[in-house]
Amino acid sequence: MDATALARWQFGITTIYHYLFVPASISLATLTALLQTAWRRTGSEVLLRLTKLSGKLLLVTFVVGVVTGLVQEFQFGLAWSDFARFYGDVFGPTLAVEGMLAFFLEATFLGLWFFGWDRLPARVHLACAWVVAAGTLISAFVILGANSFLQNPQGYTLDPETGRARLDSFSALLLNPVNTHSFPHVVAGAYLVGGAMFLAIGLHHTFRGSADAAGARVLLRLGAWVTAASGAALAGTGDLLGKLIAEVQPMKMAAAEGLYATTSGAPFSVFSWFSGGRKVWGLEVPNLLSFLVSDSFTARVQGIDDLQSTYSATYGAGDYVPVVPVAFWSFRAMIGFGMAAAGIAVLVLWLTRGGRTLTRGTRLGRLPVGRLLALGVPVLPLLPLVANSTGWLFTETARQPWLVFGLYKTADGVSPGTTAAEVIVTLVAFTVVYGALAVAYVTLVLRLSRSALDAPEEAPVPEQQPERELATW
Repeated sequence: MDATALARWQFGITTIYHYLFVPASISLATLTALLQTAWRRTGSEVLLRLTKLSGKLLLVTFVVGVVTGLVQEFQFGLAWSDFARFYGDVFGPTLAVEGMLAFFLEATFLGLWFFGWDRLPARVHLACAWVVAAGTLISAFVILGANSFLQNPQGYTLDPETGRARLDSFSALLLNPVNTHSFPHVVAGAYLVGGAMFLAIGLHHTFRGSADAAGARVLLRLGAWVTAASGAALAGTGDLLGKLIAEVQPMKMAAAEGLYATTSGAPFSVFSWFSGGRKVWGLEVPNLLSFLVSDSFTARVQGIDDLQSTYSATYGAGDYVPVVPVAFWSFRAMIGFGMAAAGIAVLVLWLTRGGRTLTRGTRLGRLPVGRLLALGVPVLPLLPLVANSTGWLFTETARQPWLVFGLYKTADGVSPGTTAAEVIVTLVAFTVVYGALAVAYVTLVLRLSRSALDAPEEAPVPEQQPERELATW
C-alpha cells in the first residue's frame, strides 16, 4: 500500500474517531440546557439530578472530543501539506472563526457552568448552559461550511500565479446550499446520539430497579422522544439533501445506488450483489430512485458509465468512479442503523404510554420485547454512532477521486516526500492514543451512568418555583 492510500486510511480513521464525540457533545449540550431550564421552572429534584448527570457526560465527551480534534489537525498538517497549501486560504479563516468564536465560547462557558453551581446567580448559570448549546451549533455550522466547499466549491477564485484557491466571500462559503442542507441533517443525527444515550441509561435503570424510579422514567421517556423525533427529522432532511446531492454530485448518488446505466424511472436497490466492483444483481423497488431524487416516478437519472464519459471529457482522461460497493453499503448502513434506533424509541414510547411500566417480562403479543430490550441496552447507544460514521464514510469516499470536487484530486494533496513507513508510524501512535482514550471515556461514562440514580442526593429547590408533578413524563 503506497503513502497516498495509507494517508487516506489515516485521515479516515482519525476523522471518524473524532466524529464519534462531536454529535454527542452537540446533543448533550442542548439536553443539559433543556433539563436545567425544566428544573428551574418546576423545582424538581429529579430534573436537577438529571441535569447534573447530563452535564458531567457533556464535560467528559467535550474533553475527549478536543483531544481527538487536535490529533486530527496534526495528521492533516503532517500528511496533507500540498492540499493545505491549495486550500489554506479557504480553510484558514473558517478554522479561525470556529476556533476563536465557537470553540472558546463552548470551553469558557462550559467551565463557568461546571464550576458555577452555587457560585453564579441562577439565571446567569442557566444562561451559561444555553451559550454552550449555541456554541456547539455555531461550531458545527462553520465546520460544515468548510466541508461543503469540498463537496460543492463556491465563493472563491483560483489564483493564476500560485494555483491556490482564494476565498472571496465568507458568507458564500457558509451559505453554500450543501451546507444549508447538510447542517439540519447533521444536527438531527447528533440529537439521535444524545437521545439514544439517555434512552439506554433509562432502560438500564428501569430493568435494574434503581432507587430513583422517577428519574429512570424521565430519562427513558425523554430519550425516546428525542430519538424518535430525530429519526423523523433525519428522514425529512435526508430527502432534501439527497435531491441536492443528485444535482451537484450526480456520481455520488449513482454510486450510492450502483446505477451504471442512465435510466428513466430508475429503481431503488434494497439489496445488491457486486462482483468485480460492479453490481450483478439487486432486489429493487421500481421507479423509487427517480421519485426520491426528483419527485417524479419517471425522471431520468444519470448512470455511472455516462457520468464517467462526461467527467473524462470535462476534466481529462482518468477514473472518476468511486468504490461503488463502499458507497452503496455505507449509504444503507447510515439509513438502517439510524432508523433502527428511532424504531426502538417508538416501541419504547408505545410500551410506556399512559404511565405503563416497562419490565423484563413485558410482551407484545407473543414477542418478549422486555427481555429483548434488556439485552439490547449495550447496543442501543452504538446504533446512532454507526449511522453517523457510515454517513461520513459515504460522504467522503463517494466524492473520490476528488478532494475538492472538480478542482483538486486526492492524489495531488499528499505531503511531498511522505513515505509509507512514516504514515504507518504515526497511524500506530494515533491508534495507541485513541485506544487509551476509548478505555478512559467508556469507563467514565459507564460509571456516571450506572451510579447516577442509585443514591438521590439532597437538592435545593429554586426559591421562586414550587415543585410540580412530573406525570406528563
